[in-house]
Amino acid sequence: MTTKTPVVALIAYPNFSPFHFAVPYLVFNAELPEGRLFDLKIVSAGARPLTAERALTLHPDGGLELTEAADILVVPGWDDLNAHPEPDLVAAMARAHARGAHVVGLCYGAYALAYAGLLDGKRASTHWMAEKDFSARFPRVQLDMNALYVDEDRLITSAGTGAGLDCCLYIVREYYGPKIANKVARTMVIPPHREGGQAQFIEQPMAVSTQDAQVNRLLDYLREHLGQPHSIDQLAARTSMSRRTFTRHFSKATGMTLVDWLVNERLQRSRDLLETTSLSVEKISDLAGFQTAISLRQHFKKRFQVSPRDWRRTFGQKTAAEPH
Repeated sequence: MTTKTPVVALIAYPNFSPFHFAVPYLVFNAELPEGRLFDLKIVSAGARPLTAERALTLHPDGGLELTEAADILVVPGWDDLNAHPEPDLVAAMARAHARGAHVVGLCYGAYALAYAGLLDGKRASTHWMAEKDFSARFPRVQLDMNALYVDEDRLITSAGTGAGLDCCLYIVREYYGPKIANKVARTMVIPPHREGGQAQFIEQPMAVSTQDAQVNRLLDYLREHLGQPHSIDQLAARTSMSRRTFTRHFSKATGMTLVDWLVNERLQRSRDLLETTSLSVEKISDLAGFQTAISLRQHFKKRFQVSPRDWRRTFGQKTAAEPH
């Protein structure tokens, strides 16, 4: 356990998100019977009062000079992904990191750290919806889109929204150990540690139809008979094409191979059944076309980083029985 009360500088910015601000505020402002764990300072450039997205006004404890004594500097989200942090904030983050402090970007707050150049050559995480945009803007950052949070060289970034809680609790564990972190989690009525990466929460939509009417009819057929095995030769014959022509048409229309398309559809069907039924994994694998529960579990774990059982536990109906 740390002997000095760590100072946390929580950065507010124009049009800040109340939720993203509230997450580190609640965690680092927590007071246990043992006492207050962190000395939380609310900071804004120029010590200016700031307005949140709607109807909330924040009065900070002071300006960026408060970051000079901070052990942890937190940027809770970022409003405008096109906006560079003010030079004074960039300098404050750089000085904090150089003297050994943790610099944290929650959710889109990773943009602030990346704009400052702190993440160049390092791993980082952010909200999955920003994957393409972030990668295009910051090609030198090694974006890990499965991690709920990443800590590399005292630069800590998190995935979207709820992952900020996981990230802040991780920081509590780093300073005080798991026992105290668990106490903080219990006071907030949240799990002390969430396993799995953000890949499990990412929607991966597939087009219901394509611009190829013949392929569309085939996709409808495949969805109606997903539990059956399908070969390229059989489907090529069904569409009156050669194997080579069918493969080219299918790939052009869907953007993926037949095997990849079937796996994606079967995983989606499996997710739906896990969430809405109490069917066993064996039965679900049969209905989705994986043939064996082992095959389903392997594909599911590879895609979502969690088991079908853990998926059901997280997203399934409360009345659903545990799969066998």
